[in-house]
Amino acid sequence: MSQQEEMNYHIARLLVILRHFGPTEKRPLKGITKLAKLDFLLRYPAFTDQIIANRGLQWPLGAEPSESEFKAVESRMIRYKYGPWDDRYYPLIGRLVGLGLAEVSKEKRALSIRLTDEGRARAESISRTREWLEVELRARFLRENLNLTGNRLKEIIYAELPDVVDRPHRVEI
Repeated sequence: MSQQEEMNYHIARLLVILRHFGPTEKRPLKGITKLAKLDFLLRYPAFTDQIIANRGLQWPLGAEPSESEFKAVESRMIRYKYGPWDDRYYPLIGRLVGLGLAEVSKEKRALSIRLTDEGRARAESISRTREWLEVELRARFLRENLNLTGNRLKEIIYAELPDVVDRPHRVEI
């Protein structure tokens, strides 16, 4: 995958997340920690499977992790100070803003991100494609069942996924 294709892939995934968690000015996604933890839960469905099983939940039909997803990950993240992290978030958010797909604001100390009308339209278009249906179903499921603060999501990951947080900082997950 070329660098541009990889960038587009990550932007598309963030658009799907923001479609469910930061669609409007009245409901922006609050905090980059929340974005990172939601992104982790989408990118690592085998780990997410553990979290939802602990709550007596199951993936909806079409969203459940495949056998290969239990053995591999789609894109590496880094174990960082506050759990899983990807150094690309700031450039990706900047790209979303630069393309007119998202707007950011600072509320207290947290960055809030919301989709613009163009961003919502693009996210809805992506979500309707066959290639992104699984991610769309997973994001919707997370919205319905794990729409928590970034800090609370971090606490859940720390408490329930020791394989992720017992690694040294700056090591790939």
